Amino acid sequence: MYSAPLTLGIEEEYQLIDLNSGQLASAVQELLLDQGLRQIGDQVKPEFMQSQIEIGSDICRNVQEARLELLRLRREVNRVAERHGYGILAASTHPFSKWEEQEANPGERYEDLKEYMQDVARQMLIFGMHVHVGIGTSPRQLDLLIDIQNQLRYFLPHLLSFSTSSPFWQGHPTGLKSYRSIIFGNLPRTGIPPIFSSFSEYTHMIDTFGQVGALGKGRKDGKADYTKIWWDSRPHEDFGTIEIRICDICSTVDEAICIAALVQALVAKIIKLRNQNLSWRIYPNELIAENKWRAMRFGLDGRLVDYGKREAVPARFLALELLELLDDVVDELGSRREIEYLHTILERGTSSDRQMALYQRCKDDGASEQEALRAVVDHLREETLRGVV
Repeated sequence: MYSAPLTLGIEEEYQLIDLNSGQLASAVQELLLDQGLRQIGDQVKPEFMQSQIEIGSDICRNVQEARLELLRLRREVNRVAERHGYGILAASTHPFSKWEEQEANPGERYEDLKEYMQDVARQMLIFGMHVHVGIGTSPRQLDLLIDIQNQLRYFLPHLLSFSTSSPFWQGHPTGLKSYRSIIFGNLPRTGIPPIFSSFSEYTHMIDTFGQVGALGKGRKDGKADYTKIWWDSRPHEDFGTIEIRICDICSTVDEAICIAALVQALVAKIIKLRNQNLSWRIYPNELIAENKWRAMRFGLDGRLVDYGKREAVPARFLALELLELLDDVVDELGSRREIEYLHTILERGTSSDRQMALYQRCKDDGASEQEALRAVVDHLREETLRGVV
């Protein structure tokens, strides 16, 4: 039906914390030497900060396989971390640790990043989740990938509003639901991706960036390093996937799988429309960026703009509309149960909502600032491991 495999892959970036203090811990190099992580192989790797560890699932045929992968990888990484006195958290910012106190990982890529970006890079104490959907690597499939990305741009703020988990920064509430998005936006080549007419137009832009030195030293095969393009979604030529990067990391596995299922279903819906000679309207970046700001600031409590109707609509109402839009593809994908978990997110709120509610309860009960923030860390620890161990 879809003329594409629509396989799934999920990457998650976890915080490494000291179990006694709750502070971030520069522990990744120590953990990577443990035989338990070495057995996982290249599915686990360091990120820019030594207090981060990244996992990547195997290629999954459906969301049920993706769930098993996330459960396995969270379980194994946490098991190794606990042996060394550490633990993992799934949230896009730490409630109180400070970026000035973190150590970057060694390596040429990270040294280049620090040299070029300076304090902008050093402040990247943020953690995300990336969802890949497999399309294919033939020329026709790569052009399809670009067409999908052009249309999917409209829904990126919706996905962010469903996944927010970063209300704190440097030990205080920011008033935003996704402060990670603010910090990440300081990097160049971020934000809503441009509109392209073809994959060749996209590669021409990448080649131009490479020729002027914007993408570093390039890859071993001589091509420009497109992985230094950090848009909210981007095509992966090597993998034949579209990678959705806008989301905060979800604290629970159930939420993460719901987001992955939504991404896969959106891709399926766009392809189904294409097969009927239909498409979603392509909106300018300026309009989509307005919705992204609203998602960052208010999350589910905000109003996103329905540009077809030219009116602001509650994000929760748009979530229900999205479920209706995707209803005719989810059964073939086998993901109805996972996608309908969105109802639970709407009822309970996102991780940011739950973090802020707990923080406020603690403050109302007379807890100190540090006590309230530590309670949020303990809460995140429980949610990260819910159903995992």
